[in-house]
Amino acid sequence: MAKAQDFTQDYTKVMKDMMGAFPVDLTVFENAFKAQAAFGEKLSKVALEAAEKSTEISSKWTKETINRAADVTKVKADPADYTKAVTDFASAQAELAAEQLAAFAEVAKKVQMETAELLQAAGKDISEDATAAVKKATSDMTAAAKKAAAAAK
Repeated sequence: MAKAQDFTQDYTKVMKDMMGAFPVDLTVFENAFKAQAAFGEKLSKVALEAAEKSTEISSKWTKETINRAADVTKVKADPADYTKAVTDFASAQAELAAEQLAAFAEVAKKVQMETAELLQAAGKDISEDATAAVKKATSDMTAAAKKAAAAAK
């Protein structure tokens, strides 16, 4: 009667022989990882630039608001001047808000365009890589099958 250890060793040998007959090119996986890392880096760059620009816009908006609020809080000689100061502040803030929102929209538009370009380029690269990998795998498998068939004869 065969021992379990003998079966395990035989099974291991069979698996090694079978895997050796159908080689796997790991460079495909390495290249895919490198391509994914490069894509992630480019996408991160787009996001970080947008965050930096958005922060600049917010900071500018805040500084201008504070400067204009200082004018509102100054002592006025006539009570009507307070009304005028608040009205002027509100009007200036409406204009400033429109300008800043337009600036944010430009940042969003740029991010959208750059992201779309990156995705299109990545899709094209992936398609080309996949086609090349499938051709190579087909060639390798055909050669391995021929080799196995010749060895079986």
